[in-house]
Amino acid sequence: MYYIGIDIGGTNLKAGVTDEWGNILGESSVPTGASRPQKEVFQDILLSAERAVYASGLSMKDIKAIGMGSPGKIDYETGTVIYNNNLGWKNFHISDLINDALNIPAVLENDADAAALGEVAAGSARGAKSAIIITLGTGVGVGIVFSGKIYRSSEFGHMVIRSGGRECTCGRKGCFEAYCSATGLIRSVREAGISEPDGTVNGRTVFDFADKGNVKAQKVIDEYTSDLACGLVNLINGLQPEVISLGGGIAEQGERLLSPLREKVRAEMYKGLSEPRIVNCTLGYKAGLIGAAMSAKQ
Repeated sequence: MYYIGIDIGGTNLKAGVTDEWGNILGESSVPTGASRPQKEVFQDILLSAERAVYASGLSMKDIKAIGMGSPGKIDYETGTVIYNNNLGWKNFHISDLINDALNIPAVLENDADAAALGEVAAGSARGAKSAIIITLGTGVGVGIVFSGKIYRSSEFGHMVIRSGGRECTCGRKGCFEAYCSATGLIRSVREAGISEPDGTVNGRTVFDFADKGNVKAQKVIDEYTSDLACGLVNLINGLQPEVISLGGGIAEQGERLLSPLREKVRAEMYKGLSEPRIVNCTLGYKAGLIGAAMSAKQ
């Protein structure tokens, strides 16, 4: 049996065809063009799926089901994106549209939940009974899996970690996402007056400057890891996972990020709870594809 997994990101739409064990047989990617109308983006979702099937050497008649991972508030029963502030989507009945266009059953999950399922099925949290996978990207995606099943956790990226803090794209102030996403970190770097000679800033900039002894850069990193630890501890105290896996570009810093983060989590978490393993995700972008496909299998 074969499945299509579609990862709807703010930058790219990615599709992959998998077998029932999550092995990717073919994949495709096209730019999202997030500012475009929903209908235009939908056409590229279809195009990406068709290209992935072609790359796999299969045909659409071989596909049993399609799973999609999308950011935002999801109505899982109807397969509708109720609201996505980063893409500007409202009441997007995407599962029905996919089903009508391809005559294949389609299911919809939150993108972070799909990525979490992928990491548990085939990546950094394989075998864990409980895991939280956090993606530090354009936003902060938090996906939770208990006993191999997605815990539909909605938007933990929008829990407040600094009361009265920065305004978030969701309309609240002080959200986890406003500080700990790659977007939030870049904002902190710019506010500290740090940039490359050509004025560019990305998720690596502050770490590169800190490695060269820049005091302001190290301060930004210290504040960032404290904010990230605050969000993690809130999740640990409430959900007590065995594993927390971090993904996204910032997580590519590896132990440069993880070592101080573990120390801060250990100091802040509720005493008596078992300390989870805090590790890097291992599947990269493939987590979203595999997890979306495996959600269709479920």
